[in-house]
Amino acid sequence: MRKHLFLFCLFIGALTQAQVQQEIFESFKLQERRDVSYYFPEGYDEDKRYPLIMVLDADRLFDQVLATSKYYSRFHGAPEAIIVGIHQEKDDLRYEDCAFEEDNGLPSEKGKKFFEFVGMELMPFLGTKYSIAPFKIMVGYGITANFGNFYLFKERSLFDAYISISPELAPEMETRVASRLAAFDKTIFYHLMVEGEKSKNRNRILEMDKNIKEIDKENIHYTFDEFPNTDKIAVPSYGIGKAFDNIFQIFKPITPKEYKEKMLTSEEPVYQYLENKYQMIEDLFGFRKPVDLNDIMAVYAACKKKEDVESLKPLSDLCKKQFPETMMGYYFEGEYLELMGEPKKAMRTFEKAFALDEIDFLTKDMALDKIDAIKADFGY
Repeated sequence: MRKHLFLFCLFIGALTQAQVQQEIFESFKLQERRDVSYYFPEGYDEDKRYPLIMVLDADRLFDQVLATSKYYSRFHGAPEAIIVGIHQEKDDLRYEDCAFEEDNGLPSEKGKKFFEFVGMELMPFLGTKYSIAPFKIMVGYGITANFGNFYLFKERSLFDAYISISPELAPEMETRVASRLAAFDKTIFYHLMVEGEKSKNRNRILEMDKNIKEIDKENIHYTFDEFPNTDKIAVPSYGIGKAFDNIFQIFKPITPKEYKEKMLTSEEPVYQYLENKYQMIEDLFGFRKPVDLNDIMAVYAACKKKEDVESLKPLSDLCKKQFPETMMGYYFEGEYLELMGEPKKAMRTFEKAFALDEIDFLTKDMALDKIDAIKADFGY
């Protein structure tokens, strides 16, 4: 048994490694050769677009971010993503790359070059070679988390989401970040986290949290996590999953809570709620997400609950396109026609549904029952 388990672990490890490439990037800006790791989702398709996750401190964070991304995309909590990690552990490169001037808090001479390496070399290279979506995430830890903030101060933020793990803050950064976020009109996600253990940065991080919380703008999605029983080393393991959970909240299928508190209480037609949700996903991430079966069933249930007959028709049209081999589209259309007082058309539509494949809770017996009931009521 142990032998089989060992072989299975080796097999899984080989699959993961096959999707991760590590290569040396020749940087003109740095005049250095840098180790960079790339992860591409299994079944990478050039016709699809993938969010980009840029991971500084790759020696410490890359595997954790990769595992979280794969888990969330596997279980529909997030889109599949391309992950790029810059290795900075060797010879304490992280402190050279991300150094700042103590008097003004701005990047040092080497920091400026590293800033340009990421923004003017590595990012454009990825954008021309791979199918990258507009949505990009920056992940950093300690000194590299502080460095990630510098990209907020470009005229247009290079990243749409920032995961800042126990940052070692440059001078005045606790106020500068809040001021910059308050000036944005575009949607920005900012997730800040800190350990419970006392540190020299802890009070400044808490001050930063206080300042950002004072921002009252719908386009700024800010989350702060404090983990009382952790030290700085453990924070990434606790916090990265929570950050994914918040950043990709809108991408998730409709939950029972969302169904009860938002869909059922909304004054707009049920199908419009679905359209708005998926339009928001497209606007935010830059690609159209196929509608989840879970969400179709939630809309169907809400149509019945709210007696929203009109929404059944566009829902049936959607199902015919997205699940053409199944009975779903014609079954929903049959119910729409039945409720609209067109029994003969409804019966013929249920007959079409009966000829197609079953899906979820919809069975051929249900279609047959509908056909028989219409015949009995109207003598067809």
